[in-house]
Amino acid sequence: MATATMATTSSSSAIPPSDPAVAKAHFRVAQYMMEAGVKLQLQSVTVASACTIYYRFFSVCDVQNYDAHLVGAAAIYLATKVEEQHVKLRDIINVCYRILHRKEPPLEVGKKYWELRESVVNCELLLIRMLKFNAKVTLPHKYMVHYLKSLRDWMDQEVWNQTPICRTAWAMLRDSYHGSICIRVKPQHLAVASIYFALQCYGVTMPHREDQAKRKWWQVFSEDLTEEKVQGIVSELIDMYDMETKV
Repeated sequence: MATATMATTSSSSAIPPSDPAVAKAHFRVAQYMMEAGVKLQLQSVTVASACTIYYRFFSVCDVQNYDAHLVGAAAIYLATKVEEQHVKLRDIINVCYRILHRKEPPLEVGKKYWELRESVVNCELLLIRMLKFNAKVTLPHKYMVHYLKSLRDWMDQEVWNQTPICRTAWAMLRDSYHGSICIRVKPQHLAVASIYFALQCYGVTMPHREDQAKRKWWQVFSEDLTEEKVQGIVSELIDMYDMETKV
């Protein structure tokens, strides 16, 4: 983890997220952030918030002008404050450094540590400025809880108990943060698409008697959501899983 190059950049110069090389680079950084989240014992909403902050920053800044791993560490630090899951900055630095330098000895408190600490703190301030002092994000997690509870009541209980739809949907939602889709679609839509994808994987149709339903199940949760939008999000998730085999 090196000192970030704090160059100013406008949104017009940012590389589009559709660029394959950039998407792969962000995918790797997201993996690093999620691994750090596990080792720091962060809640899922904190990790999701950190990834969202990261992608929001690079939606207006050129990734070539910054150390993406440093930005990722700063995003984790900022997210722990936003989600009120307080973690020592020293722990974040040590964990992130260890992930990136597995063959090196643990980082000791010395010149290198203090330089990294200063870089993370300065990067956090930059994040706050670039996010226009609004780092709080609306996450799909609260919607997912509500949607899954509703589906559980609608479904045949035997099917629900025998099929890991709930666990799979949560896993897919977590995996969606490997890409910038979290800042490009509504959180309600992302929650629905994760459940829809999980249902598809196990061949489960919702509601149980869908041929007699006036509306598709997801329209009960989000009236502006169409099947085309759902399929588009699912396609992005599939592409993301495909990318995992290539990075």
